[in-house]
Amino acid sequence: MSTPQPTDQAAFNLDAAKVLQSKLEGLGLHISNIRDGFNSKPVDGLEDWLGEGLGSKIPSAIAADVASQMSFLRKLKFQYLEQNAKHQYIKTIVNDEAPMITADDNEALMISNQRKKEGLKAAKLKLAEKYQDVRRLAPLVEHDYNRAKELGNEAVALAQSIIDARLAITRLRQAHPQPRLTIPTAEEYLAAQITEMQELEDKLRDASDQVAGVRESVKEGSKEMERLSVERAEIGWDVKARGYGADDRRAASLCEQYSAALTLHRGLVSMGSSQSVAENELRLTYLLEPDGARSRTLEPRKVHVVLLFQPTARQLVEARVEGVDTGDISSIIDAYVEANDVPGVVGAILARCRAVSAI
Repeated sequence: MSTPQPTDQAAFNLDAAKVLQSKLEGLGLHISNIRDGFNSKPVDGLEDWLGEGLGSKIPSAIAADVASQMSFLRKLKFQYLEQNAKHQYIKTIVNDEAPMITADDNEALMISNQRKKEGLKAAKLKLAEKYQDVRRLAPLVEHDYNRAKELGNEAVALAQSIIDARLAITRLRQAHPQPRLTIPTAEEYLAAQITEMQELEDKLRDASDQVAGVRESVKEGSKEMERLSVERAEIGWDVKARGYGADDRRAASLCEQYSAALTLHRGLVSMGSSQSVAENELRLTYLLEPDGARSRTLEPRKVHVVLLFQPTARQLVEARVEGVDTGDISSIIDAYVEANDVPGVVGAILARCRAVSAI
């Protein structure tokens, strides 16, 4: 059998490759299926591992993935050598003229294999060095990465704080439009307010002292009035007991004396008039003279005190003030009403009215 020409050799090689492909498909090796199965094989910690393009992963997971790939490559290498030997054997027995294999060919193949082994060994050494460098530099890179991550989080927090501060400043500017107080102006305004408050406190202290004095005088006047009322009642009973008539000069003299005393008492407590509106209602009118320089230009202010009693007992039920705004003194009035202290409630009301008129 003659040696085939180059064109015939290419066609022969093509036919041989087709025959080998058909035989490989018939053998059921399924190398591609094995590769797909390896890629889809679940590994602990590597459920989402899809290759190197996904970025940094856990070093232990990468080591496990590399080990599984090396195991797969060893199996693939063994299968490749096995199929290559089968192919060479089939090619030798099918071909009419067996290729001549000489000692030189074996020597050249051995030298080539030796060179490839040395290259493979050098590549493995370099790979081992790379792995060693990775293991050595991994903690440093991790430290720098953690530091960079912390700085990034801090930068994000600071940026958010800056945004919040700007928003707060914007809200303050909207709430307080122009003209705004500067720090020196605000300090001057504060000093002026402090001075004004001190002056008002002094005035309030003086007014409180005046109110206390008036209250004491009113209490004394109330006691004197109560004493005179008792004396008047006793004298009235004495007059009735002695049987003084209307034409008795002594009774007239006593009436004039007590009328003068009553007029003097009214002058002391500034009472203008008293009126019994009903059986259990007494209306007292007082004239409050203004203090100081205002007494020349202002007229006396009328204050009406209305006292309500129980119809069947001498018990005070209610006290009201008319003609002047005394504020909230209901607690003071209620205390005197519960104690049935008529002079006390009248004195307290008048003291309050004088204090309000003095302000």
